[in-house]
Amino acid sequence: MQFSLWLALAGAGVLISFTPGAGAINTMSNSLTSGFRRSIWGILGQQAALVVHVVIVALGVGVLVASSPVAFNVIRYAGAAYLVYLGIRQFLSKPVVDQEQAAALRNEPVWSMFRRGLWVNLLNPKAIVFFLAFMPQFIRPEQPLLPQYLVLTATVVVIDILVMWFFFAFAAKSFQRFTHNAGGQKILSRIFGVLFVAVGILLALIH
Repeated sequence: MQFSLWLALAGAGVLISFTPGAGAINTMSNSLTSGFRRSIWGILGQQAALVVHVVIVALGVGVLVASSPVAFNVIRYAGAAYLVYLGIRQFLSKPVVDQEQAAALRNEPVWSMFRRGLWVNLLNPKAIVFFLAFMPQFIRPEQPLLPQYLVLTATVVVIDILVMWFFFAFAAKSFQRFTHNAGGQKILSRIFGVLFVAVGILLALIH
């Protein structure tokens, strides 16, 4: 991949990552409940889903998903339902005042955080359609394809990790002062619950 083309890819990747969405909300929520450092596990789960999307598009399956209303809608509504479920659970969560309970929440198993991040991004058919439009701009069919896909995937993943961790997760740290009392926890739970539900509804309604 030519350096000028890679620079264009990196610039597009930055813009994509900074676009608020379910991944950003999930990252900020993890940072608040489990801490800035441990939020990386949810981010890595989101990247695993991103890699799956790239593979799906590279193999041509993405074209089938995008052209099949049934398959597209099944994935879309499943993703929307999952986000709404996360939002309702967050909205109804009770403030943590017991030290042992707070410690358990902060020490959520890394696999649980990884799995949630994976499903948040994986159940988003819009991402497949986006990569169908995005990837061909940076792939030259006359050149070996595998190295190009590897460079594209590595670039997008690294950029998204940096943006999610050092922007969205770090930004959530400014809200941590609200987590020290029941009232603040309740407000944050309501805010992030509504955000998850709103993104889920948008995913279901926007075609």
